[in-house]
Amino acid sequence: MFQVVPHAVAADVLGGSRDAVLAAVEQAYLAHDKGDTVNPPSHFLRFPDRPANRIIALPAYLGGEVGMPGLKWISSFPGNHELGLPRASAVLLLNDDRTGRPVACLESAHISAARTAASAALAVRALRPRGGPVSLGFVGTGVIAATIAAYLHHTALEVTRFVCHDLVTGRSERFVSDAEKHWPGRGAAGDLEAALGCDVVVLATTAGEPYLPETLRFRAGQTVLNISLRDIHPRTLLAAQNIVDDVDHCLRAATSPQLAEELSGGREFVTGTLADVLTGRCAPGEQEPVVFSPFGLGVLDIAVGAVVLERAADDPRTVAVPGFLED
Repeated sequence: MFQVVPHAVAADVLGGSRDAVLAAVEQAYLAHDKGDTVNPPSHFLRFPDRPANRIIALPAYLGGEVGMPGLKWISSFPGNHELGLPRASAVLLLNDDRTGRPVACLESAHISAARTAASAALAVRALRPRGGPVSLGFVGTGVIAATIAAYLHHTALEVTRFVCHDLVTGRSERFVSDAEKHWPGRGAAGDLEAALGCDVVVLATTAGEPYLPETLRFRAGQTVLNISLRDIHPRTLLAAQNIVDDVDHCLRAATSPQLAEELSGGREFVTGTLADVLTGRCAPGEQEPVVFSPFGLGVLDIAVGAVVLERAADDPRTVAVPGFLED
């Protein structure tokens, strides 16, 4: 029977399933590395008269124990903040692998945020295997940054202090107030330079093109999570070790890594993928900074959506729709 999983159910399931989400995302990366996935390029619906807005379709198939195809349809309309609405909204359609029939529609804004945050937390754990205390900087303090903070705390990242910067007045202060539940008394709003100077830097903005200066160089030992993909000047990337989720996916759609490819004339600047690091095939050195640029694979949404669907099945707020499909 076709099921509809509304926002409240998905959010509640995700709030109590971070270990399962982390495991599902890691297994999805490894399945993708082994070729046990189908992950076509994402498709962007853009609006010429409103260039800040976009809707993205991410079709994917995740094999292995999940064995499920699906499609995420996610919009980003930054102007929604002025209407009192979230910037992003999304749905995830999941299909039966044997018949191809759709089995569920899940509200997916939080699923998307959770898979992004789990990917970031896995990257920090893999790229800083020695652990130890760190300073943590956030550039952009929306839902994605808040979810990343929650997952970094869940994975027991030891944070000595955190600094956040946002162009929207008041948002940094609200972020500090929220994130201090993870790291009490250790947060402050600060300028861009202070946030970029931390040991671990999270870039989670809606920038459409690089705005950080061409002269910026991250220091040895820094780990930069390039979540928004378009903040960093390509020359800065070329002076760092670069880890991506998937080379072909990441080097497209005018991302900073694609601009670095065009500037350098090749892909030699890419050190490896996160799966390379997870499997031990790649071990970035400590003599240079490391930038992790995840384009965001649709198979991660399928992996997390499968966790949510399984755990939401018995929730009375999940809506079963008899007769939705023709028998």
